[in-house]
Amino acid sequence: MGMTNVQLKIKNPRDPKQEYEGRFLVDSGATYTVVPADILKRLGIKPQREEEFSLADGSIIKRKVGSALYEFEGKESAAPILFGEKGDTLLLGAFTLEALGLTLNPLSRTLHQAILRM
Repeated sequence: MGMTNVQLKIKNPRDPKQEYEGRFLVDSGATYTVVPADILKRLGIKPQREEEFSLADGSIIKRKVGSALYEFEGKESAAPILFGEKGDTLLLGAFTLEALGLTLNPLSRTLHQAILRM
C-alpha cells in the first residue's frame, strides 16, 4: 500500500499571517490533522479542549484540540487541529479533507475535489 504526502499550510484563524507550511501524510482514516504543539504555539494557536483517542493498537492517548485555517492549492477552510506531542508526525486527517472539499483517490494516491451528488 502506498502513502500520500502533500504540501499544506496551517494558519492561525485569528492572525492568518502566522502560518506554517509542511509536508503532511494523508490519512483518510484519521479524524484530526496533527501538528506538533511547539509549531502551533509559535503560530499563536491555543488549545480549546482535551480529548481521548483510541489508537489502532488499542491504546488510549489524550491530546489537546484547537482550531486552525488550512490552505491546500489555494483553497482555504477552517477545521479542528490536534496538538501533537513528541513522536507524533504531521498528519492530514478526514475533518480537514472534508472542510477543504477533498477526497483521496485510493488507486492513484492523489487528492481531488470531492464531487457531491444531490
